[in-house]
Amino acid sequence: MRFTTLALAMALLPPLAVAAQDISKVNGSVSVDAGQHAGNVHSVNGSVNVGEAATVQDASTVNGSVHLGAKAQASSLHTVNGGEALAQDAQVRGEVSSTNGGISLDSGADVTGDVSNVNGAIRLDHAHVGGNIATTTGDITIGEASHVDGGITVNEQHGFNFSSRPPRIVIGPHAIVRGTLDFRREVVLQVSDSAQIGPVKGATAMRFSGAQPLN
Repeated sequence: MRFTTLALAMALLPPLAVAAQDISKVNGSVSVDAGQHAGNVHSVNGSVNVGEAATVQDASTVNGSVHLGAKAQASSLHTVNGGEALAQDAQVRGEVSSTNGGISLDSGADVTGDVSNVNGAIRLDHAHVGGNIATTTGDITIGEASHVDGGITVNEQHGFNFSSRPPRIVIGPHAIVRGTLDFRREVVLQVSDSAQIGPVKGATAMRFSGAQPLN
């Protein structure tokens, strides 16, 4: 009886998970097919494409873009000289960062950690960021009904790539930005009259009505 009980218990245990395989390529793009699982996915001089409902760990590239398909999941996204795009309902459990490249989050996309870059626009469309959003020279658009829990930071510039154009920060209708909006250089801050924001440092908010600012 004891043996039979043990055998039955062993049979009911889930199978051991097979470690997801890392994928790396130089001078070429990397793709993870829809619904598949992979470990760290990395490319040099190529893009990384994660298919719909696929799951990966860190997805990163140098000189290329990263695209996370609809309902896909990743632990983090990193690029140098490339943009990053999260499709509808995609999820990142950690941070999303780029050195020179735009970052976009489509409807339902969710990032648990920070979203940051140095150059390039950052755009949220009905999306959520659990951490801080930061840039140095890029525009930031917190689109309609988007939520940011950790505030916004625009850093001061250093080095030779000085841009005199002030970044444009738009907080859209019914958007919520919790935490401090900390501007360490000149910006243009435009906030919908239906949006909710935290304390503002270094700028004066200009309120607008309608779907977007007139200018």
